Amino acid sequence: MRVLVVTAVAAEADSVVAGLTPHPDTPGPEPRTLPGGFPVLRRDLPGIAFDTLVAGVGPAAAAAAAATALALAAYDLVVSAGIGGGFLPAAPPGSLVVADAIVAADLGAETPEGFLDVAALGFGHSVHLPPAELAALAAEATGALLAPVLTVSTVTGTAARAAALAARHPMAGAEAMEGFGVAEAAAAHGLSVLEIRAVSNAVGPRDRAAWRIGDALAALCDGFRALGPVLANWGERHEHR
Repeated sequence: MRVLVVTAVAAEADSVVAGLTPHPDTPGPEPRTLPGGFPVLRRDLPGIAFDTLVAGVGPAAAAAAAATALALAAYDLVVSAGIGGGFLPAAPPGSLVVADAIVAADLGAETPEGFLDVAALGFGHSVHLPPAELAALAAEATGALLAPVLTVSTVTGTAARAAALAARHPMAGAEAMEGFGVAEAAAAHGLSVLEIRAVSNAVGPRDRAAWRIGDALAALCDGFRALGPVLANWGERHEHR
């Protein structure tokens, strides 16, 4: 089984690869660069190979980089991974969220009656659903909250915006900037997608002094340490169906 993991920045990719490294003294993988300048780190585990891609920030960059990688090699699964904001109290800083739905939360139109997403406008879809069994297994193995993850192009920085998102998506666990773009690329290639987010801050008023990026990156590393065997087992079972 071969998995493409898409991150936004190098620090996230390094945390993913560290989690997939069986022994701390194992030499780090040599990066290769895809067309467009996208770095990729390879790590192989028994029964599964991971390519971790640094795509850039935002849904457009994520979609472009993921589509580039998927056009160049055959994969069995795509994972969007990184840090993000958590909706309190369900997803506090330092926790993990696995998406049971990947939602384009601010792609649409503002109207006098409120926000309309692209599905309501008749221009396509605004939600991708990861395989329910896989998402549940991933959440159980990593100790993560299983909940929708919202993709936004503008990170929430006010209480009013946080309240509006929570009202539209009352079950949401986290927000991030890349998941829906990664899911679009995966869907175009007929592949399933998973999203896992480590929470660095609460969704709400922007307060950089309260961000716990180090804790989030450590949680992401631990999450992939637990996730690797889950994906290997899932891939083996589905290969024989």
